Amino acid sequence: MKYRLFDFSGGDGELLTRGGLERVSDHAEAIGQVLGELRAGDWIASEDDLAAVGFKAIMAEGRTGCLELTPEVIDSMEACNNIAPAHNPPYIRGIRLFAEKMPSVPLVGLFETAFYQWAPEASTCYAVPQSWHDAGVRRWGFHGASHKFIAERSAELLGREDVALRARNLYVDDAGSPVDGPPLRVVSCHLGGSSSITGILNGAAVGNSMGLSPQSGLPQNNRVGDLDSMAVLHMMRRDGLSIDDVENALCNEGGLKGLSGGHNDIRDIVSEAGSGNAQAKLALDVYVHSARHWLGAYLAQLNGLDALVFTAGIGENRAGIRAAICADLDQLGIRLDAEKNEAAQAEETVISADDSPVKVMIIPTNEELVVAREVKRYLDHRRN
Repeated sequence: MKYRLFDFSGGDGELLTRGGLERVSDHAEAIGQVLGELRAGDWIASEDDLAAVGFKAIMAEGRTGCLELTPEVIDSMEACNNIAPAHNPPYIRGIRLFAEKMPSVPLVGLFETAFYQWAPEASTCYAVPQSWHDAGVRRWGFHGASHKFIAERSAELLGREDVALRARNLYVDDAGSPVDGPPLRVVSCHLGGSSSITGILNGAAVGNSMGLSPQSGLPQNNRVGDLDSMAVLHMMRRDGLSIDDVENALCNEGGLKGLSGGHNDIRDIVSEAGSGNAQAKLALDVYVHSARHWLGAYLAQLNGLDALVFTAGIGENRAGIRAAICADLDQLGIRLDAEKNEAAQAEETVISADDSPVKVMIIPTNEELVVAREVKRYLDHRRN
């Protein structure tokens, strides 16, 4: 459980303090400990000093955006438990415990799907029967708070305040608000235990490598990523697998873990690959291949690229993976500076060569700030 406390009395959101707990087994006790830390630091006298608690919620049936987490909204989240089994159930437990512990404090969720509300319809549709589409089977996209932060911050770093403002206001205005200059084309690579890649045009997403669920797209740490749907039916018939068997295989035994022979931490996989473990090397190669696939897809959709951004744990810290993704892309305008890339730490920096037409950057993400801003904006609109 991670938390950050923001103060918006002075404007854009000042980070007052942050903290977190590892290996949480009792969420009620953890919530009490967090509140105790905030009181002990004299940040609050009681929970009534909090204007709201914001959550980076994943998905809800028939809903997206920034919403108060009422019982009806939580029920909609629960309806998606089978789509996001690693995410929604623990979030829902936590939200309900917060509601019990602080019933007078608004609980507001910014859904990960919200950033993709204005993506072109063609990028969101699967070629499924209409009844499936009506049931919500479509590409929703995830990691929205992270990619939205990258949309804003990359525009600022590239001197495009018009695009940064547009990205900032996406959840208030529609995505058609004008920009003053030429198109700004960015690909954001959120690479970590859970990874996704998003194409961004003038601050708005044109699509995301994840689809109906966080299961899809790049190989995740232990989730399979993209898979031909017939593979599931084939293995069920071939080996007599049950639905629960398949769910466990796809959600717990696949991804980098399945490819590498049991490792789901990128540090262990890199170490094993360096020691000659062929399975671990294959896992890295498949991961890089998938990232390049999505990078190429959005480069084509955007008709070129102004910036390529790496973020999240792997993106910010793994020079070798960044180098592999950018290798031999000079004809597409992506030229990495090997020394800058190797020297880069997890901080904002440019790692492309000086003559690279495309800026390659590392930008540490700040999902919590995006959530806090949107929760503040939700509260302001509700008061008005």
